[in-house]
Amino acid sequence: MRHHDLVVLGAGSGNAVIDDRFADLDVAVVEEGPFGGTCLNRGCIPSKMLAHTADVADTVREAGRFGVDATLDGVRWAAVRDRVFGRLDQEAADGERARRRSGSVTVHRGRARFTGERTLVVEGDEGEVRFSAEQVVVAVGSRPGVPPPVRDSGLPYETSDTVMRLPAPPRHLAVLGGGYIAAELAQVFHSAGSRITVVEKEQTLLSPQDESVSEAYTRIARSRFDVRTGVALSRLEGEPGRLRLLLDDGSTVEADTLLVAVGRTPNSDTIGADRAGIALHEDGRVVVDAQQRTTAPGVFALGDVCTAVPLKHVANREAQVVAHNLLHPGDLIATSHRAVPAAVFTRPQIAQVGRTERECREEGLNYRTATRRYADVAYGWALEDTTGFCKVIADPATGRLLGAHILGPQASTLIQPLVIAMSLGIDATTLAGTPYWIHPALTEVVANALLDLDL
Repeated sequence: MRHHDLVVLGAGSGNAVIDDRFADLDVAVVEEGPFGGTCLNRGCIPSKMLAHTADVADTVREAGRFGVDATLDGVRWAAVRDRVFGRLDQEAADGERARRRSGSVTVHRGRARFTGERTLVVEGDEGEVRFSAEQVVVAVGSRPGVPPPVRDSGLPYETSDTVMRLPAPPRHLAVLGGGYIAAELAQVFHSAGSRITVVEKEQTLLSPQDESVSEAYTRIARSRFDVRTGVALSRLEGEPGRLRLLLDDGSTVEADTLLVAVGRTPNSDTIGADRAGIALHEDGRVVVDAQQRTTAPGVFALGDVCTAVPLKHVANREAQVVAHNLLHPGDLIATSHRAVPAAVFTRPQIAQVGRTERECREEGLNYRTATRRYADVAYGWALEDTTGFCKVIADPATGRLLGAHILGPQASTLIQPLVIAMSLGIDATTLAGTPYWIHPALTEVVANALLDLDL
């Protein structure tokens, strides 16, 4: 049995662990799918490339608001899809090719599972390959969850893994779920010409967001889609291309295509974690400490398989921590999940960092809020924006930000000064009054929200 110094399971963010500092070690990477993981191949990057294309199409459709006469002849979906995945598939292939050509990393194609303490078997292109390792990094990610009424129906359905590669937009796309994946992909296909019905068991879409954001987004979505909230799927019937969703309120939805976007499941159940001595949380996530160590000696984990914050930028940060700790066992560092921002690339964009107002209430915190509308600042006038806003939440005793929430154009960029302030402990008054804020840039909506806090 071959023995490696280091084995990395997963070539998404796990692949980022290995750099020139590991050149003198015997390293192996195990990957079943294309290099780059979910983000490059089935997640963040293709969905945002498609979301921007949707924004381009919608900008043309709405040009009349600005006195511009323009018409949209159509969205050439096949050309859009091929542009996106023609690039990304090549990136994935190049990533694998670069690893193989390095000469210092062995690539095993297939699915790995533990057979014992730091001993593994890979079943894949090379048949069955067994080896052991001094250290292991588990970075096998997650997969879309599929509820029993869909899974047991025997009928076809799409997930975020597959829907972006469809040959044509559905005529009528039913979206099961009201989270960020549902919001982004519903907007993409709506802009491409699909009729959209969204089915969500919560009373609002994007329910984990601050209530101001989730309520506002739900109103906007209702103006574009058929939105069914407070209902769940009881049964899926019909035939391929003619699906019928039976909901628990007695209503039905008929569609030619179903997108299931109800959350993701860690892939920890595929690796034989129990044989390795790797403990799992009840929800299937691998248990790790602040240094990304699992309960098995010499085994680290990172990314969606273990983190409570399943975002690519979090996985990348965890990969940096793991790389350091592998190389410096006497000088371990910890991952901080403080002030982690997130964005939803729908229309309008949504971004957040820190607590929601509901979480502040539930924690019994003393807090103040302030909200400024895009329509209150000059660049908001330029955008003719009537729905966007920035909401900030702060501790009146210290002035420190507890959370921030933005709905509107450029939200994913506008949130960043607030992330920096929360990360570095800068109070709201200092942030608002010390740096210059460009006039009439959209950042003024952030500055004015900070100035409105009653601290």
